[in-house]
Amino acid sequence: MTTFRDQDPNSSGVQTSGSIGATVQSVTKAVKKRVNAYRSGIEEIVARRSINIPKDAVPKNRTTSEAKIIDSAGDNDWRVSISIPPVIGELDSSLMSPLVNSGNRLIFPFTPSVIFSHQASYSSMQPVHSNYPFYNYQNSAVDAIVVSGDFFIETNEDAEYWVAAVTYLRTLTKMFYGDNGANTGNPPPIVKFNGYGEYVFKNVPCVVTSFNVDMPQDVDYLKTNIAGGDVGTNESEPGTWVPAQSLIAVTLQPIYSRTHVEQFNLNDFVSGNLISTRGFL
Repeated sequence: MTTFRDQDPNSSGVQTSGSIGATVQSVTKAVKKRVNAYRSGIEEIVARRSINIPKDAVPKNRTTSEAKIIDSAGDNDWRVSISIPPVIGELDSSLMSPLVNSGNRLIFPFTPSVIFSHQASYSSMQPVHSNYPFYNYQNSAVDAIVVSGDFFIETNEDAEYWVAAVTYLRTLTKMFYGDNGANTGNPPPIVKFNGYGEYVFKNVPCVVTSFNVDMPQDVDYLKTNIAGGDVGTNESEPGTWVPAQSLIAVTLQPIYSRTHVEQFNLNDFVSGNLISTRGFL
């Protein structure tokens, strides 16, 4: 009988102490390699997550500053606005002070819808026994401009601006009736309409022919003290209620004096000079 001691150490059926040690070593190396790979993966994940973490995890004090828009060209304000003529701006009105503080103009706070159109009129001459009429040019005209924009009220300043805008539009549809000194009997004043830069609406002389204010029934109405109180003042105090959201539409009719019309030149109009300097449309 062959015993374990009598077996050949080089045979495949028995492992020596040397071969066992080599196997253990290889297994240990494989385990260490996987552990190191796992650790390096964890370290990479931690490093990526801690990119924005300040040193020692102590946040630094941050300072904030007011955003400022610097106009290098000096005239890049493309907001839609209606100017306040001097004859109205000189009147003593605390209601319209928000418009005076915004550059003596009514600025639509949100981009409004603007509709304008032009037309050329022709008369037709229809000779007897002819298939086609002949058209003779009569004149050209610029139709009324319709501007409609939303007003949202969140603060007392917004409410004051809404009241000022409505008061101003009411004023532009009234003549100087009664005792107004040198202005007595004058019609409603001419305003300047601006919007969208140099070659769209640039100081277009207009008169306000009508305006509409939508005061919906399905929105909240905020009480405000125009004299300087906050929105939501005490119910026992007198105040003014304004809608949280409303739509104001204004119809402006461009109007030009005879002197300006006589100076019209089509070449200057095509080059844009009359659009940006005289307000022609």
